[in-house]
Order: sequence, then structure tokens, then C-alpha cells
Amino acid sequence: MELLRIDCLGKELRLEGSMAGWQQLYWDNQLVSVKQASANNEGLKNHEFELKAQASKTENPQRVDAVSTITITLEVNLRWQPFHIDYRLLNGDELLEEGRRETKDIERQIPVQPVEAPRKFSLIGLASLGFKLLKSAKIIKVVLAGASVAAYSWLFSFQFALALIACLVFHEYGHIRAMKYFGMKTKGIYLIPFMGGLALSDEKINTRWQDVVISIMGPTFGLFMSIAALVAYWITGNMFFAGLAAFNALLNLFNLLPILPLDGGHILKSISFSMNSVLGLVACVAGAAVGVLISYTLGLALLGFLLLIGSMEIIFEWKTRHQSHLLPLDRYGQLFSAVWYLLTVGALVAIIWYFAGSGDDMLGLPLKILQS
Repeated sequence: MELLRIDCLGKELRLEGSMAGWQQLYWDNQLVSVKQASANNEGLKNHEFELKAQASKTENPQRVDAVSTITITLEVNLRWQPFHIDYRLLNGDELLEEGRRETKDIERQIPVQPVEAPRKFSLIGLASLGFKLLKSAKIIKVVLAGASVAAYSWLFSFQFALALIACLVFHEYGHIRAMKYFGMKTKGIYLIPFMGGLALSDEKINTRWQDVVISIMGPTFGLFMSIAALVAYWITGNMFFAGLAAFNALLNLFNLLPILPLDGGHILKSISFSMNSVLGLVACVAGAAVGVLISYTLGLALLGFLLLIGSMEIIFEWKTRHQSHLLPLDRYGQLFSAVWYLLTVGALVAIIWYFAGSGDDMLGLPLKILQS
């Protein structure tokens, strides 16, 4: 990940690194210093490199200008959790710049994009380009929205299909609001028949905290929608609102399953990959085991099975966490994210369970799906 980018003698100086301990320093996009991966992945490290510079011209035009060598040193003191990096840039003994970067600075930065090599003509590349152009057109949003309404009207009624579309849009709007909170440019919401929706952004995330917040805000907004429908049902007694609350809760609960690319997969992956110790992995395994046990105890066989599969997938990928460009969560972020996730899951299950006890077959369907 990109840790630092500053000016050095009129050229860009960029430091990249990872939790594995390696660091690479680039001056004017040229690699000038490398620190190899090691168990000591933080603390004070010095990057030193030399630059050639011509001396000023002399009065004698026949004399060749002398070439001098200057030594540039970048001192960095890095801490991962909570993240901060203190740096000093020196030209010999002369201090050029010093400062500190923290998590907020990483969130706001726009990473340097690698230059892509020109691609040869191919049908696959042409199809990809056509899809990108089509995806950027506003007409595709209208087409997908219409197809979604038709698909859900076939399963339910037209009125319920419109309400379900509203729930999907509100869910995706939660993702959009989170993206805008982090200052990211968004491309809008796309509805996909029988698969839900998709909120797109033109920018990439830089931290695990951004990944968690953007991922969980969709189900959180979905939970708010189910609660609003539940209150409307209590006030009016209209079964329409009851069905909306139950099926919307089921939709958002599935989004929280720990399977990529679902929201829950991103959340749990960010939490577990931020745990930089074997104890963190043990905690992840124990949490998954408790979740599976509770699911099967309550008769939620499908939920328990998918939780097991998703957790195993994350555990198998845990060793690759140091290769990610995303800044990990600190201890507070890990705890807060886990509590937020569990409370959201618990609230959605409680809404489904509440309506399943009403005796209505349709309202009991979401719970039967979880118990299948």
C-alpha cells in the first residue's frame, strides 16, 4: 500500500509497504531503496539513496561542469495499529521536510495508478469495452430497473415488487452514502433481476475501515427499512407491511453472509485480515464456530452451513493478508466492526423470527428458507 507521497527536489518521492515488513521507495517513479520483508514489520527504518547533480557553470566556457553527489535520507517510524507514520526527509544534514500521516490521510489519498500496457485487439477486449460503455449509459439503469420490476412482479404482486425495489434501492443507497462520506465519486445504483442491486464507484478504497463501513451501511439501511415497515404494520395492521419487513430482512441477512462478494464477506474479511497475530486467527475460528453452533441450535441449517463455508474461505486466505494494499483496522476498529455486524445480523433474524410466529404461511417463509 502507498504509505507516503511527498516532493523531493522537484520530483515525487513515494513510499510503499505492507504489513509483511517490506518497504519500497520510489523517486520520480524509479526504485531507489528496498527493505525486505521481516518479522520486524514496524518501527524506525532509514531509506538512503544518492542523486547526481551538476554544479553551476563556471566563467570558463571550455571547462566541463563538475558532477556532485548528494545523499538523500528518508527516516520513517511506522506503527500499524493504530496506524501512524512519522517521517523526516534529509539532504545530507539539511532537513527538507518532516511530518506525520495517520489513517485519515490514507483514506483521502488517491493511490498512484500503474500504467497499463497497450492491449492488442481481441473480441474479449472489444466486448469488455462495449460493456463498460453500456454500463456508463443512464439507459441501462432504466432497463435493469424495468427488468427487476417485471421479475419480482412475476414472483409476487406488482405492488409488492415496487416495494421490494424500493427496499433494494434504499439498501444500495446506504452504500452510496458511505462512499460519499469518504469523499469517493459514485456512478449510481444498478438493479439486477433476481440478484438484488449494485452500487458502483469510480474510486478504490484505501483502508479496511472504508471496506467495512461501505459494506455494512447497505444492510444497516435495509434494517432501518424493515423496522419502519414493522412499525407501519403495528400501526395499520396491514399485512403488506408485514411481508415487506420480513422479506426485506431476509434479503439483507443474506447480504451479510460471510461469502465474497457479499457485504458480509467483505466485513468479516476486513476484520480477520486486520488481526496480525495467531490469537486473532483463533478468535476468528472461535467466533465462526459459535455462530455455526447457534445457527444449528436454532434450526437455521442453511444459515449455519453458509456461515461455515464462508468462514473457512476467509481462514484459508488469512495468510495472504500482508499482501493487501488496504490499511488494516486497529483493535478498536476490529471490535467496533464485529459488534456492529453481530447486532445487525441479530436484529434481522429477530424480525424474521417475529413474523414467523404470526401463523401466516407467507410470513413464515423467510424462516423456513433459513431452516432448509
